[in-house]
Amino acid sequence: MSNDVLVITEHMDGKFSDVSFEMVGKAKELASALGGQAVAVVVGGGVSSNVFASDSTIHVDDAALSQFNPEAYGKVIEALVKEKSPRLVMFGWTATGMDIAAWLSARLGKPCAAYVKNIGADLTMSCQAYGGKMVADVSPEGDMAIAAVLAGSFPVEAGQGSTAATQIASPVALDGLKTKFVEAIKPAGGDVDITAQQKLVSIGRGIGSKDNVELAEELAGKLGATVSSSRPVVDAGWLPRTRQVGKSGLKVKPKLYLMLGISGAPEHLEGMKSAELIIAVNTDKKAPIFNVAHYGATADLFEVAEAMLELL
Repeated sequence: MSNDVLVITEHMDGKFSDVSFEMVGKAKELASALGGQAVAVVVGGGVSSNVFASDSTIHVDDAALSQFNPEAYGKVIEALVKEKSPRLVMFGWTATGMDIAAWLSARLGKPCAAYVKNIGADLTMSCQAYGGKMVADVSPEGDMAIAAVLAGSFPVEAGQGSTAATQIASPVALDGLKTKFVEAIKPAGGDVDITAQQKLVSIGRGIGSKDNVELAEELAGKLGATVSSSRPVVDAGWLPRTRQVGKSGLKVKPKLYLMLGISGAPEHLEGMKSAELIIAVNTDKKAPIFNVAHYGATADLFEVAEAMLELL
């Protein structure tokens, strides 16, 4: 058993996700305290892996890994973890991490903490619950732990670097898989590209009904902005999926991000945390969004919107 920290990085269309760099930066800090090394693990091809500030990088490149396949990736990662015997394995709490982290925990019989927001030098993990309204500190037992980390928990820059990667073949045979990649289906283009907008008025479930979306559109028009939303609004069919901000939607970085009735779940924060100016309106004074907003009002969104319209 080593004191190394393995980071399972993620990439899509030749680009690594921000959470990968965030975890590598944190892994270096933890590995230094533990007396081990921070090891970045890249699975799959079509990407330059010499981009991390890790102590070392392992790149597993195989034709069967060209597209994400949870069965294939899981087998490769399990074999690497067994070989390296790290003290901690870090995943992003993303679609990929959700697929593999708990599976690996069950396969190895090792504890797994999800929704991890912070990790102490003693590996005590702060985990969010109820959309961030509660934080539970957990201390995993045993000689190895698995952490599934929320995006936006650590600085991206700390994990960026140029460590040369060691290319290796798959440590396990990948023939006879029961799961195969068929195709990636991407959302069709919408009426507007919210990722290119300088101002966004974003609405959440607090907007109440589809009829009230018109109020947000009127306010956005006065501000020279575009209406976007959190996932519940899209799931309800009130706006198209091309307007969704968040982990399962789009990542935006406007100069102004005005939020009406959005509580600030981690999945939404992942898509808008880099906005230059964040203003939140929510009746719940304990809403997690107030931890990241530059300005906030604990008020009824309709009263605020109508008052803004009057002023404008």
